[in-house]
Amino acid sequence: MKIATAQLTCSPADLPANLKQLGVLADEARGRGAELVVFPELALTGYELDAVLSRRDLWIRPNDARLDALRAAGIAVVVNCVAVTGEERPAIETLVFGPDGDLLTTYRKQHLFEHEQEAFVAGRHDGRFELGGLRFGLATCFDNHFSALLSRVADDRCQVLLASSLYGTSGGVEELARVYPGIAEAFGLHVVLANHVGPAGAWTGCGRSGLWSPGGGLLVQADAERTMAVLADVEPGAA
Repeated sequence: MKIATAQLTCSPADLPANLKQLGVLADEARGRGAELVVFPELALTGYELDAVLSRRDLWIRPNDARLDALRAAGIAVVVNCVAVTGEERPAIETLVFGPDGDLLTTYRKQHLFEHEQEAFVAGRHDGRFELGGLRFGLATCFDNHFSALLSRVADDRCQVLLASSLYGTSGGVEELARVYPGIAEAFGLHVVLANHVGPAGAWTGCGRSGLWSPGGGLLVQADAERTMAVLADVEPGAA
């Protein structure tokens, strides 16, 4: 199965503009043979916390009609967004749509980073789905620093970890280079990281989205400057 990870510079709090970018990247990935594409944390809005907390029109439900074009891209899509929860605070949530547009699963970020803790509702359940003979686990950015969550992914027969994230240029380059191959090696998983590149709220995304094989070997990696998608093959039973 060919999997793509896509990085982009989001337009701040501009859902239509970002959905258009995601659609272009999904079409490109599908045209290159990918069956699944992963996008960064808060890809629909950018990491614009002040805006997303003050504007409920930026909060998403899985059946939101604004996602119709992305659902119709003909490729499985892993997209992270600000989600309606039924409470006063939203969640940082990943939506996974299959190649036919059906919702496969949702996952809410469980380990909220510092300033996120007062702004968002933390998730309480792990995210899993199966596609193309592979079993996938989901984690969002800071989640990937918690071994208990990662152990559950491995223990639950997952072969691939999908990590929608934001790592910045200030310290994030070294952290990214340590954390994700380390997960692949320690837990015997393929790891797919989707990161921001360029301005992302108060951060500057350092790019370098990539895929690692079990054991920690780098399969493919994006650069540190451009919106782009990179792809690698992951075979069932390879972990």
